[in-house]
Amino acid sequence: MAEDIPITRNRVASERAESIRQRIRKVDCMGEGPNASRLAMPEDAAGLLALLSDPAVHAPIYSLPRPLTLEAVQGFIDGHLEERERGEGLLLVREQNGQIMGYSDFQIWPDWAAGELGGALHPSQHSKGQGTRGAAQSFGWMFDALDLDLLCMTASLENTPTQRLLDGLGFARMGCVISTRPDGTTRESLVWEMTREAWQRRSPADTL
Repeated sequence: MAEDIPITRNRVASERAESIRQRIRKVDCMGEGPNASRLAMPEDAAGLLALLSDPAVHAPIYSLPRPLTLEAVQGFIDGHLEERERGEGLLLVREQNGQIMGYSDFQIWPDWAAGELGGALHPSQHSKGQGTRGAAQSFGWMFDALDLDLLCMTASLENTPTQRLLDGLGFARMGCVISTRPDGTTRESLVWEMTREAWQRRSPADTL
């Protein structure tokens, strides 16, 4: 993980930070209808591994365990459930016909009312606009449901789809940091940030 993010750090009152932690501890789903996501549980390990095993899914994402094994994915889920209890993170999955078609990985810094979102969709969902719409909905949910003031996002230098998505949604480029993968290897990551105020000033058409 990158220790240098978020770049913008405005400490909030301890009561506000604890309120954010309590909100995270209560989350068991995000959204409604067929595109709703739910909390990832230990029994989802095999289904999540099936999604993540495709290089088109896992290759650009530095936060995933390496190597990708059933045991590693079980640990990935268990670790996020522990983060949820601390009020510092969430792992949600989206299903379709019993198959996990996407996941969302939330890293939260309650003391700064800030958060980062990672995740991926099944390759069958690519190039249909679902990534952009889903990301925009998730960002809005982070500001509203989790009461965050700032979103901080990262992407590798080669991950041009995510770069285009974040630039297109109006995130501000903030430079580069060194991200450390779970296996200890590192990569250079571009960084973007978006404040709640800037998000609220956006046109609704920007989320389509």
